[in-house]
Amino acid sequence: MAQESSQAGSGGGPHRVVVIVDENSNPFELGCATEVFGLRRPEIGRDLYDFRLCAAEPRTLMRDGFFTLTGVAGLEAVDAADTVIVPNRPDVEVPRRPAVLGAVRRAHERGARLVGFCSGAFTLAEAGVLDGRRATAHWQWADAFRARFPAVRLEEDVLFVDDGDVLTAAGSAAALDLGLHIVCRDHGAEIANAVSRRLVFAAHRDGGQRQFVERPLPDIPDESLAPVLAWAQERLDAPLTVAGLAARAAVSPATLHRRFRAQLGTTPLAWLTAERVALACRLIERGESRVDVVARRSGLGTAANLRTLMRRETGLTPSQYRHRFGPGLKDRPEPSARG
Repeated sequence: MAQESSQAGSGGGPHRVVVIVDENSNPFELGCATEVFGLRRPEIGRDLYDFRLCAAEPRTLMRDGFFTLTGVAGLEAVDAADTVIVPNRPDVEVPRRPAVLGAVRRAHERGARLVGFCSGAFTLAEAGVLDGRRATAHWQWADAFRARFPAVRLEEDVLFVDDGDVLTAAGSAAALDLGLHIVCRDHGAEIANAVSRRLVFAAHRDGGQRQFVERPLPDIPDESLAPVLAWAQERLDAPLTVAGLAARAAVSPATLHRRFRAQLGTTPLAWLTAERVALACRLIERGESRVDVVARRSGLGTAANLRTLMRRETGLTPSQYRHRFGPGLKDRPEPSARG
């Protein structure tokens, strides 16, 4: 996972997020962007982003004529954005406006971060910024996308793809997952958790999870993983194993594995590792600077294991994560994530 963006904007103020709205755009994804990046956060005590909407025309008809959007900035707002969220819409075969594609290309050329929700991947591909890069799109349009843009490395069975300065989410609800992932990338796990609580939305669904999972009717009244997940989250520093989780759920390890795949789209071990890394991040953000203590309290064992897994899951070493998100260190220059 690349960690190249800064929480501060290029002008020194809050990071500027601009959403491009185009004819027939989907209101849901617009709402997701507004909820994650646009609302004030009094519970956090500061504004996370400077958020604006813009459009190519003074009046923009939204999807299926539900309403007309007016009173937003023109496309010139894109030229000052640190992050640009591109328009999406259901008629993926209709070309985007040349002015919109030009604004996206200019933003990419000057190093802005680009984000596509759902069919927004078509906008990015049409602008030519996805050639040779990883991306995802809604499973319903995967074949059409691959046929039109063969140079893009489409990953069709994931929730979202973080390819550094270009990020794509598979579907409508996955826009929230990607939005929270970006908040975590910019501001750390503690802030992302606060935003997710405000949204009453799960704080972490990894981008590699499947877009859609089979949910057959259960043979027994309740096969929910919620009780065993809650139990494990309170004991992450303990030597938990898949066999131990299975015993707690009163099922075999094979059955537990099937339920994790069906309900969460991941494996018990991968879930446990992700939870422990998230706990390690929160400990660092709260001021714990001793790597061995963070490793022990998060259940990751050794400092070497902590470094390896944090690097794999967040793109940052513990010291880089502390430099970026530790208390009282927000104003320091950002370390390189590639070092």
